[in-house]
Amino acid sequence: MTGPEISQEEIQQEIERTRERLGETVEELAAKADVKARAQAKATDVKAQAQAKAVEAKTKAQAKAGELSGQVRRSEVVQRRWPLAVAAGVLVASAVAVWRWRKK
Repeated sequence: MTGPEISQEEIQQEIERTRERLGETVEELAAKADVKARAQAKATDVKAQAQAKAVEAKTKAQAKAGELSGQVRRSEVVQRRWPLAVAAGVLVASAVAVWRWRKK
């Protein structure tokens, strides 16, 4: 005898395993050969990535808009207070001038 004896059942099992592997290999090759399906899958991936980036950009834009809105509001408050500050400055300067004039 040159090797171990292989039973009929073991041969059948090996044949089945080989058929399964061959079937999987054929399916993989068929999937690679299906250019249309691969292109559609790639397009779906790209679309999903673009949507995710769009959501991210929208979120950033909304945050920036909120920030700028706050700056505009603060600027408006300063603009409204500006005449009041000028009037207060004139009043103080006038009071100092009157005080000095009376002191002489």
